[in-house]
Amino acid sequence: MNELIRITQNDDVAVALCALSKGRSVPVSGGDFSVELLEDIPMGHKVALRDISAGEAVIKYGFPIGTALSDIHKGTHVHTNNLHSALSGAKEYIYEPKHVQSEKVSEATFMGYVRKNGKVGIRNELWIIPTVGCVNDIAEKLERKAKIFVNDHVENVRAFVHPYGCSQLGGDQENTRTVLANLATHANAGGVLVLGLGCENSGVDEIRKRMGDFDPERVRFLISQDVEDEVEAGYKILEELAALMNHDSRTECSVSNLIVGLKCGGSDGLSGITANPTIGGFSDILIAHGGTTILTEVPEMFGAETILMNRCKDEATFEKTVKLINDFKAYFEASGQPVYENPSPGNKAGGITTLEDKALGCTQKSGSSQVTDVLSYGGKVTQHGLNLLSAPGNDLVAATALAAAGAQIVLFSTGRGTPFGCPVPTLKISSNTPLFEKKSRWIDFNAGTLVNGGTITEKSQELFTFVLEIANGRKTRNEQNEFQSMAIFKTGTTL
Repeated sequence: MNELIRITQNDDVAVALCALSKGRSVPVSGGDFSVELLEDIPMGHKVALRDISAGEAVIKYGFPIGTALSDIHKGTHVHTNNLHSALSGAKEYIYEPKHVQSEKVSEATFMGYVRKNGKVGIRNELWIIPTVGCVNDIAEKLERKAKIFVNDHVENVRAFVHPYGCSQLGGDQENTRTVLANLATHANAGGVLVLGLGCENSGVDEIRKRMGDFDPERVRFLISQDVEDEVEAGYKILEELAALMNHDSRTECSVSNLIVGLKCGGSDGLSGITANPTIGGFSDILIAHGGTTILTEVPEMFGAETILMNRCKDEATFEKTVKLINDFKAYFEASGQPVYENPSPGNKAGGITTLEDKALGCTQKSGSSQVTDVLSYGGKVTQHGLNLLSAPGNDLVAATALAAAGAQIVLFSTGRGTPFGCPVPTLKISSNTPLFEKKSRWIDFNAGTLVNGGTITEKSQELFTFVLEIANGRKTRNEQNEFQSMAIFKTGTTL
């Protein structure tokens, strides 16, 4: 078993694939030498492969991950005590295209639900979408009553409650309206009840305006203040929708119809070595089949953004990516907050030291395909291939944004584990085997086996096959646990 891995030949540090004890001489995978450990090195953490002087850049993934705070001796632990970020504010960027052409392959298929507008869902669920937090309790009561409709055709009934929809202003209010409208027209929903109160800013009419072309037979609206018994009226609508959905069935569909969101959370030092590269390989495979992936959590691109910029399909897409990055930095600065307040305490405990360290591991999820489009928050996919989406790093906010952009499934890598699920199946991928074994009720897929052998290519193909099983109807852990929630990006003032 490998115990230390140097990711690229230029790296100044290696990552411990298991906990290592002081005093040992450990061979370095990816090199032809060993390093004597002067300190204990926890799993996922970094050890210096050479003497590094104070002020020098430290290289990992082939790129700088920060600057040495003090002299670092070969064989010592490299972490927050002796390494800090070298990032600063907004930057000027130069487009230096490095296009990688995806080799097209014969298309795989899955069994999905073809909607009237040609979109394809991987679930046939009955959704209740409140326009405002005031009707959350009604929505949840309707969900409980409507569970009686669940069968082989109506696969689940879900109420996606949230605290917004009123007392919001400007772009903040528009975010809420757009996300709710996008979810109301999502391909995974065979029937939708948009449930309003009647006096809110983002009421039924505002949501309907933003829904575009939708099937009025499958999307219904109810204003609670307009009826005597809103529960009885809502239940009748859900009963009618369920009756229509009972005629729905899965049909064979091209994988080119799949849109998959890419997200990570609770990352550790192995995330950028096992789970995220596996997802990146999956992304390249899906795109080669004509499918689409979406990468988000913009603040976790800081420090690795040029890798994505130089893979943009053209200069216009590059400029959109520059705006994506700098606008998010400006968002922090406008609030008087530090741009680089990352990584989290959990990330640091897992071995991630700086934002550059985190970002270079995070962007591994994007694979090597070119960037075909950049979406604003609330934007919906229109281009096949790799898309970038504006959203924060917060797990549930970002995952909800991926669903609202059209993703039928979200791949979520983690080194520490999390139980949550967003409105669409949220497939958890562990970076290490101990997590997979400890939290088997949360985790769907173990990328940590790569520590013991195998290749990223093999693991990515295994993940691709697994995702097709999910698309065909196999439930993810979050679905089995009935953990599905939503969260909207709150950016403005509350009245």
